[in-house]
Amino acid sequence: MDFEVLIMGSDANAYYMARCCYEKYHKKAHLIGAYYRAFTKYSNILTIEYDKEIWNEEGFLNALKRYRKTHEGKILLIVSNETYAEFIAKNREELKKDFYFNYPSIEIIKSLTTKELFYKTYENSCLDFPKTLYYDCQKKEKMECDFSYPLIVKPSNVVEYNHIEFEGKKKIYKVSSEKELNEVIHWIQESGYQDTLIIQEFIPGDDSHLFDAVVYADRNKKVSLISFAQIGLQEHASKMVGNAAILINGYNTYDGNVESMTEKIKTFMEEIGYMGFAEFDMKYDERDHKFKVLEINARQGRCSYYISTVGFNLVETMVDDLLLEKDKPYHFIQEEVLLSFVPKKVAKMYIKNEAFKKKALANWRHHVNPMKCKMDKSFLRKILLLKLRKRYMEEYKNGYWKD
Repeated sequence: MDFEVLIMGSDANAYYMARCCYEKYHKKAHLIGAYYRAFTKYSNILTIEYDKEIWNEEGFLNALKRYRKTHEGKILLIVSNETYAEFIAKNREELKKDFYFNYPSIEIIKSLTTKELFYKTYENSCLDFPKTLYYDCQKKEKMECDFSYPLIVKPSNVVEYNHIEFEGKKKIYKVSSEKELNEVIHWIQESGYQDTLIIQEFIPGDDSHLFDAVVYADRNKKVSLISFAQIGLQEHASKMVGNAAILINGYNTYDGNVESMTEKIKTFMEEIGYMGFAEFDMKYDERDHKFKVLEINARQGRCSYYISTVGFNLVETMVDDLLLEKDKPYHFIQEEVLLSFVPKKVAKMYIKNEAFKKKALANWRHHVNPMKCKMDKSFLRKILLLKLRKRYMEEYKNGYWKD
């Protein structure tokens, strides 16, 4: 079958989706990115162009039209962030004439990506969440909170927040006092952010209390696969906190009921009528033995590549579903896979959960790094990966995030 794969984005997510395409079909995906990103530089397993206008809806649609004009046949369309997923959802009827894609309605995407709407909409669902308060940035009032410190502060509107840049910007803020809480709120208000902030209790525990699940719901809105991985170490750089750096699928050092949680995820996704890939970010709460959902990303996550190594290639999953219209039975992916973006030295020095560390180090020779593809033989890329390795050492040494 002849088809093309078009990926909108130039980040790590975009790279490993192109890698999935090349590993399965020996076909180079074409990427259109708004900005030059190190993750997709100097690669010989993909082609890439840059168009800064795709960061707005009109520019995004124009880029798709240009690509369609020069490519006949079937085109599988994949995006690497929620902004682009929203653009597709809002223009679904027009785009489905020229592209194959699998994203839910704009209403569902908004209900997931707008955090205030997410927690309020699904508070009575089968999922569990941290205790949460909301702060309206337009009111500019002092925030009083009766939760115990430390607290987590994050933007409700991720899409709006991603379009704002200011000194000291962080993806997630961890504050230890009321004074610090109000300082962070003031900084974000001054940046021009106009939406709600989420104020949450900090669930105790180091990075190994974090868990990741990759979910795929097919064109019929039926969940066909779910993974469940324990994170041993998350990224500690200010703009990367919340992203897994090291995880092991099919592994869990705590006593939470994983199968019960995956059934909850399956039920939830089918009840809301979800379609496509999604990623669940969770934290295990030892106080009540529950996996608390922190957020759901309406696309594959930054680390979701790991399921490809055990027979669930992400691009193949979409091709089989959308282009070949194969109906597949539900599968809970329990095979063990160790994924790491960071060097072994970082694992040795910064993983706090000793059981997890022992497991990871024992299996290190078989670990997978989404950015390292044996087929990608570019010499310049090898140099780039060495630089990224060095950067990781510095980021953990000077990292802002502390458990």
